[in-house]
Amino acid sequence: MQWLSYLVAFAFVLSGAGCLVLVAIGLPGGWLLLAMAACIEFFVDPFYLPDLAQPTFPPWTLWASLLLLLVGEVLEFGASALGAKQGGATRRGMLGSLAGGLAGAILLTPVIPIPIVGTLIGALVGTFLGAVAGETTGRSPSSLPGSIKPATGATVGRVLGSMSKLGIALAVWIVLGVAAFWG
Repeated sequence: MQWLSYLVAFAFVLSGAGCLVLVAIGLPGGWLLLAMAACIEFFVDPFYLPDLAQPTFPPWTLWASLLLLLVGEVLEFGASALGAKQGGATRRGMLGSLAGGLAGAILLTPVIPIPIVGTLIGALVGTFLGAVAGETTGRSPSSLPGSIKPATGATVGRVLGSMSKLGIALAVWIVLGVAAFWG
């Protein structure tokens, strides 16, 4: 039965690599990775690998992965607001970059004909346009040329936040992959 646990671990690591690709294009691959690990631990181990002396994923790996993925989400969304602030954005511009990034990811995905990359491009365009909209509206609006620097900062921050999230997802994949084989 030992071969079956190695087969499960190999399948997990291989599909986890696919989850990293999803994270890279702006989809929730890290959460899918954690969900797969939880399903293996709570459904596969008890029913198909009951003679294992220890769990495939020790509880601390699942909790640590959950915390790391939450940090990744905060970094991704907070980085665009921080980038906007570094560019001189107002509070309204920072909120606009957050809302625009989310709206762009959802609304521009079907518009951009590249199915997988469309979400990432939509989020970046939405971040930029949301920051511009936030800066050029309100009680004391900036001019359109004056809103370009904060919007650029928000977009650069979003890219850096996405890269940080990918690094965190990679760390989660490594920890869970090692646990799958040697947990």
